[in-house]
Amino acid sequence: MVTDGDGWTTCTLGHRHWGWYGAAGLLAVSPDGAVLLQHRAPWSHGGDTWGIPGGARAGGETPEQGARRETVEETGLDLSGLIIVGTHVADHGSWTYTSFVATVPGRLPVVAERESLDLRWVPVAGVTDLPLHPAFAAAWPALRLLLP
Repeated sequence: MVTDGDGWTTCTLGHRHWGWYGAAGLLAVSPDGAVLLQHRAPWSHGGDTWGIPGGARAGGETPEQGARRETVEETGLDLSGLIIVGTHVADHGSWTYTSFVATVPGRLPVVAERESLDLRWVPVAGVTDLPLHPAFAAAWPALRLLLP
């Protein structure tokens, strides 16, 4: 879905980011400790790398609303049993990426859409074996500490 937040912007640190109003994503964790990761389509920002479902926030959308919307759009994940257990913010001054860590009732079925080459429930120990999106790789140590 195209939103009014889609577009490139430059933060006060001089980095280019996707999302006029910032961006947000969701790290879903199953009861057995696996996390849901997205293999990003080659044409997307940071394409052909692994990260969490997420993307640009729409105007007036909270980070949590944006993360939930993007996750449903990109995975079809049923969020009815989702419980947020932690938050990590990558703060670039005028731009932020908010990652929510959330438990889900099980390894729920997911459906990859056009922004994904694959969606996979990955054991925590295997996350760093994948070629990670640079921003997710930088956030992973902090996100891992938030896992239940």
